[in-house]
Amino acid sequence: MEIWEIVLLGVALAMDAVAVGMTDGMTEPSMGGAKMCAVAGAFGFFQFLMPLIGYGCGAAFAALVERIAPWLSFALLLFIGGKMLLDCALEARAKGKGERTEKKLGAVKLLAQAVATSVDALAVGVTLLAAETTRGLPFHAAWCALCIGAVTFLLALPAVYLGKRVGDRFADKAQILGGVILIAIGVKILVEGLL
Repeated sequence: MEIWEIVLLGVALAMDAVAVGMTDGMTEPSMGGAKMCAVAGAFGFFQFLMPLIGYGCGAAFAALVERIAPWLSFALLLFIGGKMLLDCALEARAKGKGERTEKKLGAVKLLAQAVATSVDALAVGVTLLAAETTRGLPFHAAWCALCIGAVTFLLALPAVYLGKRVGDRFADKAQILGGVILIAIGVKILVEGLL
């Protein structure tokens, strides 16, 4: 496995985090720079951590990861997306009564998103272990995982910013779109895992 392959692997793994990060930016257009970095950092950290866990657990863990990862990601994203849609409906009801509510991305929700979008990276850790034992890696698996996490951070940060810019223009519709996107990503992960 060459360095460019690890970077491409990082790009592929980052796509779900990029989409969810964009959704986070859309649903909280008042998000500051530090929070945008924290969102991208959470996605990057878990994309770094999960391959290390998969690497450490080795081949015995691979079969379990491949079986439950799609279902776990699907369940988490369905829950988060469904809650966003429910919150949007409740907010519309409150607006009808003249009340105003502000939506902020909390730590628990961000943690659930970061885990859900990085569960598939557990299997990548097993792949890194196999590559290390057969052909070798350009550097230790921990550095490969760090590269994957860094790529995720570098792609997620502008995605959060872009989502924030779009969400600023379409604030009323952003939460609905965000919930639908999260559910769609969960379904995509589940379908890919079952095929």
